[in-house]
Amino acid sequence: MIERLAVDAGQTGIRLRWEHGRDRIDGEAPGVLTDRPLMPQLAAVIGDLITANGLAPAFVGVGCSGLVTPEATELLGLLSRHGVREVAVAHDATTNYLGALGDRQGAVIAAGTGVVTLAVGRTVARVDGWGYLIGDAGSAYWIGRAGMEAAMRGFDRRGQLTVLTDRLEALFGDLRGAYVELQSDERRVSRIADFAQVVDELAGSDSVAARIIDSAAAELSESVLAGLRRACAMHDPSVCTLGQVLRSTNIRSRFVRYLRMQWPTLELTEPMGNALDGAARLAGLDPGSPLSGLVARAVS
Repeated sequence: MIERLAVDAGQTGIRLRWEHGRDRIDGEAPGVLTDRPLMPQLAAVIGDLITANGLAPAFVGVGCSGLVTPEATELLGLLSRHGVREVAVAHDATTNYLGALGDRQGAVIAAGTGVVTLAVGRTVARVDGWGYLIGDAGSAYWIGRAGMEAAMRGFDRRGQLTVLTDRLEALFGDLRGAYVELQSDERRVSRIADFAQVVDELAGSDSVAARIIDSAAAELSESVLAGLRRACAMHDPSVCTLGQVLRSTNIRSRFVRYLRMQWPTLELTEPMGNALDGAARLAGLDPGSPLSGLVARAVS
């Protein structure tokens, strides 16, 4: 059995898992910066884990947020000095799906800092995952930003008063300088996404926060419905959820309620695993799978 390394790279954090038989080593690193070249960032994190633990993985499977065109050849070149002989790279929507459902038909939505849905039926359809500037509707960033905006509107007395203002002030002190502090922080995306937890926490008692959470659930359910329609999926599809956002009881219950307007009997399918498991499964992915066309491979 060959040594292999799986990588799940998101904007909030990167998780790594090396396996050789029953032996296993896990690692973590700060998230990728999607406004910078991704392969050098991934190579640096992977190389650090390999060097620190004296590893020699022949195969590296990567699922990464922010990919437009997976650059397996570039990544293999950067990792070849570590003895890596084969690399498979895919958008994390693909590894999310493989981890959760394998090759079964259905839809997997992963909602963390960003959000992306992949649906598989007669064809494959990806929905959203377009980044925090023009997409990621219903994500932690989307919720956090909406919560911060509502807080500032309350601060200005432009909008409904909300406890979100007090909670934001507790984080920043003088709110007049909050926007400057955020703009100068290279981790501003994950920092804004963290505020989603505050919005979720207040949703039971603050009507402004509740509306934001309800809107997020509606956005997430529409992404799933759009993916299933485009993929021409079955009438009773398997739907899996991954990521911190849909672990929220507030969001999850609303999300399921919206989906059941289309499928009254729908029950969410428990995922077999997560995106890191999906990255590991890239090694044995059937070339005939509908998902294989979404994976870039390079072999030395």
